[in-house]
Amino acid sequence: MTPERRLALLAGLLYLLTFATSIPALALKTPFLDGSAGADDPGVRVAIALELVLALACVGTAVAMHPILHASSPALALAFVASRTVEAALVLLGVVTLLASLALGGAQPTLVALHDQAFLVGPGLIPAVNAAIFATALLRARLVPRIIPIVGLVGAPLLLLSVGATIAGALDQVSPVAALLALPIAVWEFAIGVWLVVRGTRATA
Repeated sequence: MTPERRLALLAGLLYLLTFATSIPALALKTPFLDGSAGADDPGVRVAIALELVLALACVGTAVAMHPILHASSPALALAFVASRTVEAALVLLGVVTLLASLALGGAQPTLVALHDQAFLVGPGLIPAVNAAIFATALLRARLVPRIIPIVGLVGAPLLLLSVGATIAGALDQVSPVAALLALPIAVWEFAIGVWLVVRGTRATA
């Protein structure tokens, strides 16, 4: 296995790790955020731990892919690292609000509002930016089958539409319509994760 193939494998594993941490974390912290569970709920602490791992995995995917993308798209490779770092920072901001709420004995309305907005901009909005950058770089260099980055490029504007409608008050942040609009991005991220694990990129073959 070449060094480049190992990097692609690592990036794919980290992409899949973002799924394995973000989805359970959301389910575990929701009862605390909506007030149905108190500060003694162990689920919120598990969610905090998962989101710390999530933040590291976000940055790790871009750092691992940087040497591979840099050969054909140095600007996009750097932009991808930057956008994933911003996403990780917003995830950590959400973690800080959870820790502060726990220190105060329960969910605080102001901190919950801050958490929700960090969630909207971070895991809500930034994945569209990530997809636009990463999918463009992959498509330009033909590193993976075209259909995978095309799904990402289709999903990016749909996710932007969802977030814009939420900001405008026309759509609830957690709703079936929002989930439907976010589905292509989820498919894209899962597909690229699996592909990088199983096949790598054409540059690493």
